[in-house]
Amino acid sequence: MKVHELLKSYNAGVRDFTGVNLSEADLRESDLSGAILDRAILDGAKLNYANLVQTSLIEADLNGADLSNANLTESKLVGAILDGAILDGADLSQANLELAKLIETDLSAADLQEANLQAANLDGADLSGADLSVADLTHANLSEADLHAANLNGANLENADVGGTILD
Repeated sequence: MKVHELLKSYNAGVRDFTGVNLSEADLRESDLSGAILDRAILDGAKLNYANLVQTSLIEADLNGADLSNANLTESKLVGAILDGAILDGADLSQANLELAKLIETDLSAADLQEANLQAANLDGADLSGADLSVADLTHANLSEADLHAANLNGANLENADVGGTILD
């Protein structure tokens, strides 16, 4: 499916795009709020400043995608693959990122308030300046992650792996 076809279908009221292949797609500033993009292939896609509020991206492939300043409030990213993705300044408040792979992902200054990051793999992720207040990081892998200047007030780090984590 091509980007213009997806946007045309979305504007016509279609919301289910399960399994769509939009590798390297340019969706900057697009409004896909409420869309179902489960198991979609969006590796390398440009989604910066996109409106993805309450979007379902369960098990989606977002490797290396640019989601900087995107709004992913209350989105479902359970089991999503976001290795090397750019999410700096993104709003992921109340998002479900349980079991997500975020290895070496840029989450600097991201809003992760009340996000579910249970068993997420954040190995080597940049969370500097991120707001993780009241986030659930139970069983998360934070080894080698950069959490300097991050807000961890009320965050649940029970059984999280914090070996080598920068907490300055």
